[in-house]
Amino acid sequence: MTRFLVGRVLLLAVGLLVASLIVFATLRVLPGDVAQVVAGAEATPAQVAALRGQLGLDRPVALQYLDWIGGLFRGDLGNSLVTRGPVAPEIAQKLAVTLPLAGMSLVAALVIGVPLGVLAAVLRRRPGGAVISAAAQAVAAIPVVWAGMLLVALFAVTLHWLPVQGFPLDGWDTPDRAFAALVLPALTIGAVEGAVILRFTRSATLSVLDADHVRTAAAIGLTKNRALLRHGLPSVALTVLAVLGVQIAGLLVGAVVVEQLFSLPGVGRMLVTDVGRRDITKVQSELLVLTGLVLLVGFAVDVLHRVLDPRQREASS
Repeated sequence: MTRFLVGRVLLLAVGLLVASLIVFATLRVLPGDVAQVVAGAEATPAQVAALRGQLGLDRPVALQYLDWIGGLFRGDLGNSLVTRGPVAPEIAQKLAVTLPLAGMSLVAALVIGVPLGVLAAVLRRRPGGAVISAAAQAVAAIPVVWAGMLLVALFAVTLHWLPVQGFPLDGWDTPDRAFAALVLPALTIGAVEGAVILRFTRSATLSVLDADHVRTAAAIGLTKNRALLRHGLPSVALTVLAVLGVQIAGLLVGAVVVEQLFSLPGVGRMLVTDVGRRDITKVQSELLVLTGLVLLVGFAVDVLHRVLDPRQREASS
């Protein structure tokens, strides 16, 4: 287990390093002059050149990258090129919205996808199973923006159950209002991602229903449903856990779109704004933080899968 953890930690470190190189290089080849954007349209070439020197944009690209990476090791994500303020505190403030949104979306996706996926497999030869599978196919194909608009029309406009837009100015100091503001956005992401989880859960459950150990348990006296619950669902849970490592990326991408749609002050909305302002320092730090979250979740899923799956432990021993 120790060797496995060391290998995964090294893989995580390499992944973060490669991600930082890709993010940094990609932003440097985008068209446009950051100094010109910051200085304004009426700035003279001399003023733009002077500002470029003040911002350090005239230094070799390799040195700019090394300075940025060196700051990351100290917990310093750099300063905004537009506001000149530190980036780290602002990202931390926005994560207080994005992380709860992603967590609530994940819970919604699991609540929607896992039970309905198992039910669709159990009812595979009945009309109910076909209806669930067809609905999952349709919902999984819906863009997150459309799903959000449909849920707003239903729960906010028609039923008046949930707030449509905004987040409390005092944030989580009023947890009931903050939680209520995230329910509809979380349902938007959770519905789409839950449909994907449903399809994987159905497929895993179907394979378990035909497994020898489940059929043997049913043959010695357990009902088919009880045999599935006792001996089949642990294997299904491992499959769902493996899928979550991939779906987390979809949750964060959905958060970027949903934060715009529902006017939530999260990292996704800040990222879109900073891209428009060509604030490279903030954008590259925001992208690296989001990438790091995805890699950390993948690392946690790998470790948890290793702990829960006895087959992997026996293979390595």
